[in-house]
Amino acid sequence: MNQLEAAIQLRESGNFEAARSLLLELLVQQPLNPSVWYQCAWVHDVLGLESEAVPYYKKSLELGLKEEERQGALLGLGSTYRTLGMYDEAKLIFEEAIKEYPARREYQVFQAMVLYNQNAFSEAMSILLMQLAETSDDKGIQDYRKAIIFYSDKLDQIWKS
Repeated sequence: MNQLEAAIQLRESGNFEAARSLLLELLVQQPLNPSVWYQCAWVHDVLGLESEAVPYYKKSLELGLKEEERQGALLGLGSTYRTLGMYDEAKLIFEEAIKEYPARREYQVFQAMVLYNQNAFSEAMSILLMQLAETSDDKGIQDYRKAIIFYSDKLDQIWKS
């Protein structure tokens, strides 16, 4: 097992400080390895050090992460921006991620959280209702799927007879 794998294993087992120490050492040894930067961002996030995680996420993306890690870094950076109250930045990250990975529904859900934070309640609810209708295997949801989709963008509309 190499040092990066060891650091990931430490993080996954809840040894966050040990993982962080090892990852910071690895950054000195491998400053151009995007995976090390990404894992460093992740461990800072898990430790509640969101502000410190941001530059690690950004550097990992600049250095060219591969598909799965890139997807995780986009989600991590966008989510971290949101938790820091940086809603415009978060929205831009999620818009980029949705364009790049349209089949990954988690970006739309996190985008809905950002929209909620920006008081765009109708748009946020519309996104969440669409995701629910399209992904739930709950029988009741599926029985009313067409109605949920139909009303998803008409929540403020009042029908008069």
